[in-house]
Amino acid sequence: MKSTADKAAFSTSVVARIAGEDLKPGDFVTALAEMIELPSFLWCCDSAAAPKDELVRLRYLPREAGEPFKVMVVCLPFVYTKRANGKLTTFDTRKHQLVKLDNLSGKKVWKRMRCNS
Repeated sequence: MKSTADKAAFSTSVVARIAGEDLKPGDFVTALAEMIELPSFLWCCDSAAAPKDELVRLRYLPREAGEPFKVMVVCLPFVYTKRANGKLTTFDTRKHQLVKLDNLSGKKVWKRMRCNS
């Protein structure tokens, strides 16, 4: 029979969607999705589909989704973060859907990524 400590070591956590105003320095976040806007005239070259001055919005899954970013400063709509390698990254909450990682998972992955950089 497995002990409670074994179960805790292999527990699964779930990210939580969070509003920018609820973020604070020290939190670990990741970008779950990003919105990209393109002019409608680039969309299938069909002028009947939408007016030329209208934007087409696409939901994009960023390549770094899941990578933990440590929140340094929140000045809405911008969230200034640091990657494990020390580089700074800015998220615009109007474009990026941020989710908060649970603190234990964020710290664990952050530490591992720092060792690998």
